[in-house]
Amino acid sequence: MIETPTRVAAIQMNSLGEVAPNLARADDLLREAARRGAKLAVLPENFALMGAHETDKLHAVEVEVEADGAGNGHTPIQDALAEAARRHGLWIAAGTIPLKSPEADRVYSALCVYDAHGARVARYNKIHLFDVGLPDSREAYRESATFMPGDNAPVVIDSPVGRLGLSICYDLRFPELYRQLSAAGAEVIVAPSAFTYTTGTAHWHILTRARAIENLATVIAPNQAGHHASGRRTYGHSLICDSWGQITSEARSDANEVVIADIDRERAARIREGFPSLSHRRLG
Repeated sequence: MIETPTRVAAIQMNSLGEVAPNLARADDLLREAARRGAKLAVLPENFALMGAHETDKLHAVEVEVEADGAGNGHTPIQDALAEAARRHGLWIAAGTIPLKSPEADRVYSALCVYDAHGARVARYNKIHLFDVGLPDSREAYRESATFMPGDNAPVVIDSPVGRLGLSICYDLRFPELYRQLSAAGAEVIVAPSAFTYTTGTAHWHILTRARAIENLATVIAPNQAGHHASGRRTYGHSLICDSWGQITSEARSDANEVVIADIDRERAARIREGFPSLSHRRLG
């Protein structure tokens, strides 16, 4: 039986410093993705809030809603995502959401996946936190001040696009995570991001393509784009990369944009069969 290619979307956003307008904007973009035939749409990291201050996320933190439960009025981000998935008949990998952690002054950066009925079917807490100073620059970041890292367990689930592996932004620099995702059967990997302009210019295309090539997996990598309330500038260039490492679709502006591509699972299976590098590993 010949399998029809499955359409996916990487949603680029220039997120603002308040939650409500970002949720409205995300819903418009998700509607467009569904209208254009996507079965899965992936939002960027911090899609619901790119605040003026790092501590702003502490005021937007939500308690985790049960996987098939309804919100209590205090979980606007999760409620909006579940409703959007139901209304648009769309699987959503929801960028990142600030979810409550055991520490009052830190939150989890959580990637939640919703099925087309609005049920949350997976959650991955970002494990690699962006605590860096950029070379030849005074630009520096310390995510661990307001984020708590998740545990080291990789998350791979069944989805309409095949086995789906979850990762977030800075994770792209740690290939050992992607080896674990591919070992768990990941055919498609999502990497919602908020790459800085500086690091994106240097490494965004290299890292996303490398993770696809190494693991013979499609990579869906939506990014934040443009200037934000904090003065930070993000790189954009949201993209979808096939399992041979070719960029099949890419955003070319700093605007809010829906990037669409078709995943040909039969071709991907042929590539893995004919080029079985994953089975040739001798270390790890």
